[in-house]
Amino acid sequence: MKRQLQRTRWNAKLVRARWGKLPRPMLDGLKELVGRYGFSVALGDLQQLDGRWYVNHAGLLRLATRRRCVGIRVQPVREFCDMTAERWTFKATVYKSRGCKGFVGYGDADPSNVSPVVRGAEMRMAETRAVNRALRKAYGIGLCSAEEVGSFPATPKPTSKSAKVPQPPASVSGNGTGQPRLLRDRLCQLIRQHNLDPNQVKRYAADFCGTEILREASRELIEDFINKLAERATKDRDGLLCQLNSYGPRQEVAS
Repeated sequence: MKRQLQRTRWNAKLVRARWGKLPRPMLDGLKELVGRYGFSVALGDLQQLDGRWYVNHAGLLRLATRRRCVGIRVQPVREFCDMTAERWTFKATVYKSRGCKGFVGYGDADPSNVSPVVRGAEMRMAETRAVNRALRKAYGIGLCSAEEVGSFPATPKPTSKSAKVPQPPASVSGNGTGQPRLLRDRLCQLIRQHNLDPNQVKRYAADFCGTEILREASRELIEDFINKLAERATKDRDGLLCQLNSYGPRQEVAS
């Protein structure tokens, strides 16, 4: 119980750092989501937009792992797929245990219901949406998932009156020494290892930390971001690339 309370308080601090002061009902909702499902703001399991919480694909997969889900079967619904029109529909079935008959969810995607920044990835988006719906049914989650919504406005930045996380800023620019330099080196290593776009990662990191520029973020938030980036790059690289593309086109290196 004490551990759960500490986790809730830590998530609330991150929420204030990222989105500013939120209404009490939203904080109560956060407490319920953290306590019942173990979702983490630090890992990016939740998004807050227009006064509502959304869970994302990575958060649902982590929940399935914690609950010992035994399998997820995904298959296209061919009669509703049209490769020429880039229209795709998938069926996902989640099996919570060996004797489970399965929880079914459908997901569709085409150029009319996905964000312009993920055009060309409609097939993967349809599959992700199907899995999300099946997982939400299996574990009784009424929240809509972020991937099921066509597009989002820009993430709000904290107001000037927002509470600040009580840690000193940590730069990853390499101008300092010690731990900030180690964080920068680790981030650069991840970018090279997984062939990510540095500019997209930098914008994603600033958005994650709730700051205009990354060097204004606290050391703890940057470390949380790097841990999340490493996990997603390993377990869900396609989903990570899809999210990075929402921060602008990839910069190709001239040969």
